[in-house]
Amino acid sequence: MTITFATRHFRAEREADWARLEELLTRLETKSPRRLSDEDLVDLPRLYRATLSSLSIARATSLDASLVGYLEALSTRAYFALYSAREPWMRQVKAFFTTAWPRSVRAIGPELLLATALLILSAVAAYHLVRADPAWFPAMISPEMAGGRDMNASAATLRESLYGKPDQGGLEIFATFLFTHNAQVAIMAFALGFLFGIPTIILAVQNGALAGAMFAAFVPHGLGWGFFAWLMIHGTTEIAAIAIAAAAGIHIGRAVAFPGERTRMAAAADAGTRGAIVMIGVILMLLVAGLLEGFARQLVTDDAARLAIGGTMLALWSLYFTIGGRRGAA
Repeated sequence: MTITFATRHFRAEREADWARLEELLTRLETKSPRRLSDEDLVDLPRLYRATLSSLSIARATSLDASLVGYLEALSTRAYFALYSAREPWMRQVKAFFTTAWPRSVRAIGPELLLATALLILSAVAAYHLVRADPAWFPAMISPEMAGGRDMNASAATLRESLYGKPDQGGLEIFATFLFTHNAQVAIMAFALGFLFGIPTIILAVQNGALAGAMFAAFVPHGLGWGFFAWLMIHGTTEIAAIAIAAAAGIHIGRAVAFPGERTRMAAAADAGTRGAIVMIGVILMLLVAGLLEGFARQLVTDDAARLAIGGTMLALWSLYFTIGGRRGAA
């Protein structure tokens, strides 16, 4: 009788809160969260905590099993409603592009400046090395990647590679290959960042040197400007993507090397979360670059048009990462 009386008294004191929580959960599960008022949204976590408190007391005082079971089920429903609810898929996609991605890229701004500097300086250094001694060329670019565009190639061969039309069906294959290759480079630059960023820096230098060495092959034949336009049409997107991926890797490496007051694990986890957001966008950028490289670059053979497309893409990316997600930022 004592337990029955205690149970009834316990219910009488708290049952209104349980009923209110159950009613809110039912509305949340059967209708859109937008249908809940501001008062409902404030009540939901408060009622959840009150129910957990009731469950704790019920277990500690050995109240009847049916009441404990009811409170466990209600607490579980509330937990999933509060912590497992997800925004609609399209809203998540919108939030990624309008807020999460550009803010994350700006958050690694110092590392992005370093990665960009590494790409540019290594390209300049490689150009001068190869011009001074052509034997450096095969050390920087494999014969498979050069595809005959090396220091021994004739002006006609190099010109054909810039302005010639590929065989039918070659564009799709070329685009797929380039997207796969560049995505692998970007992912490696990011993934190896935990090794204090050193492998990432090496990859950035290698990619910059590759571009510089190629310039050294074209410039002596008076095709430097043509090669620049040929590269520009997709390079402003592709090189930007690789620079951002390298910056994300360096960001993780810096967090591991200099965690500050946090543990290395906590610092790396925080940097890794930010880097993962950045890398989703990088893959999308490389997909765009692959399409430009495999289609637009081969179909558009006028240097001015190529420069216009490349310059437009550079302006769009710069504007997007500069102002994207600033509205409502803390």
